[in-house]
Amino acid sequence: MSPLVVGCDAGHRFDVNKRGYVSLLASTSKVVGDSAAMLDARAQVLASGVYSPIVDVLIELARPASASEAGHQGAPARTSARAFRSDARPRILDAGCGTGYYLRELLGAVGGQGLAMDLSPAAVGRAVRSQGTAGVSDARVDGLVADTWQPLPIRDGAVDIILNVFAPRNVPEFHRVLATDGVLLVVVPTAGHLAELRAAGPPRDGGRMLDVPADKAAQLSETIAPYFARDRQENITFTIRVGEGTADQLVAMGPSAHHVTEHATAAADENAATFRNVTASVDILRFHRREVYRAK
Repeated sequence: MSPLVVGCDAGHRFDVNKRGYVSLLASTSKVVGDSAAMLDARAQVLASGVYSPIVDVLIELARPASASEAGHQGAPARTSARAFRSDARPRILDAGCGTGYYLRELLGAVGGQGLAMDLSPAAVGRAVRSQGTAGVSDARVDGLVADTWQPLPIRDGAVDIILNVFAPRNVPEFHRVLATDGVLLVVVPTAGHLAELRAAGPPRDGGRMLDVPADKAAQLSETIAPYFARDRQENITFTIRVGEGTADQLVAMGPSAHHVTEHATAAADENAATFRNVTASVDILRFHRREVYRAK
């Protein structure tokens, strides 16, 4: 088979396009991913380095657990990700990759090969390109346009690290594709994340941004407990200095961009003038696979 074509045992074939990724979305699909405008805003914010504290913790949690972690969160210490053996390279799936920022940072720190998966072709197109280049492919990253909620076109146990940052999760499929000694790294916002921006919208608009449920990390851990055991959880809270246009970018880069009203967006500069700092607050969780019994 040509290296520019992927296929399955059922005879389906998909071409890898000139942009360096393959799309498995049906032509009739009505699901909508992030727009180019959302990705532009996200790229500008991430390029500024303001979210680097999140990257630092992801890198720490991606590395093998040390003996000092024994008993942390009530779980025994263990090595994570077989890919960190000297004779292998980690295989990282970024499920909901966006611009590919977190995947590139993780690859730069731990090496290996990445698969950037997203519902948005525009997102995957960016993720497979080298950072700061217009059209040069990143040899470390392959791209896949696919719906996370559908069965993933990945072999059982083929992934050493699943990266899931502010993105939806297909828990049974994540469990299936993750190696026995692999790790799932999840980043979720807390109720205090970008709280100043959430409160800045005119009351008639219901605020500028979507609310974040309280105790989202706890709810996540409980929901996926049949498949994954949490062994680490870190809260990261830091301040983002709001400069010209930053408030708009923070709103436009996330899911609120799909819902925020034109009036609330137009009021961004006026609202941003009432504060100079925005709080970023996220929980970063590391999970290992549980063995799940399947009746035959």
